[in-house]
Amino acid sequence: MNVSGLRALSRDTEASEAHVEAGIYGAHDTLRKGFTSVRNNITAAHPLEASEKQYDLQQQQLSLQTLRRIQGLHAPLRLQMEMRAASQVQRLPCLQSSRVALDTIRGIDDYLGFEHVLNDPEYAEVMGEPHVMMEKQLGLL
Repeated sequence: MNVSGLRALSRDTEASEAHVEAGIYGAHDTLRKGFTSVRNNITAAHPLEASEKQYDLQQQQLSLQTLRRIQGLHAPLRLQMEMRAASQVQRLPCLQSSRVALDTIRGIDDYLGFEHVLNDPEYAEVMGEPHVMMEKQLGLL
């Protein structure tokens, strides 16, 4: 294989690795799909990063297991049913939901962590375009 063949082969492998979904005009639709991030495809930077991402889930499972041992099977099932119902209640898609009921059930309604202080995008007070967001939720876009 000659040098130009190797260049063509390397371009093909690069294109397959860095796939960006194109919209109607051949460009990424940032308005509807958000910004693309290379960091999401990279492995964890630190060995504890993966463990820390799963911390809340592990603590919740541990508390449900403890509750099952103490009160029986009905208590964690009822609590999970309440959490599922509280997580499905939300505002219109253009308004961020505070999920106060879910935080109260989990017992973290009076907790103030660094994610609240350092302006996590989940807690942003930015309202989106209501018509576009409703059409996206209803599957019209």
